[in-house]
Amino acid sequence: MHNMTKWMQIKYEAMTIKPIKTKKDYQAAMNRLDAIFDSKPGTPTGDELEILTMLIEKYEDEHVQIDYPDPIEAIKFRMEQMGYTQNDLAKVVGLKSRASELLNKKRKLTLDMIRKLHISLSIPTDVLIQEY
Repeated sequence: MHNMTKWMQIKYEAMTIKPIKTKKDYQAAMNRLDAIFDSKPGTPTGDELEILTMLIEKYEDEHVQIDYPDPIEAIKFRMEQMGYTQNDLAKVVGLKSRASELLNKKRKLTLDMIRKLHISLSIPTDVLIQEY
């Protein structure tokens, strides 16, 4: 029985789990995450990685605001990913001149364009409705 208790102490010695409450705690958790990132599931560090990830996600959900990208930059990025040209975009928004005006931020996106871009380029509408 003594050996089992000693094994349990060794197994969980590496894992010091506490809530992430400050930026300093968050940075320490991120550093630890980097150090154990390649841990195998089912190992003590693998268990630590799983728990640490949950704590980091909770902290980020409550404290880290991630801004949406600029809608036009999102369109350009998605076009590049899909191998789209300005002519391909023109087929989505109606006219080549309209596509050019959009890409140069000389024309605002309309609700109809947002719907078409969302369907054709799979860009979330939350991104497309942002001010630019």
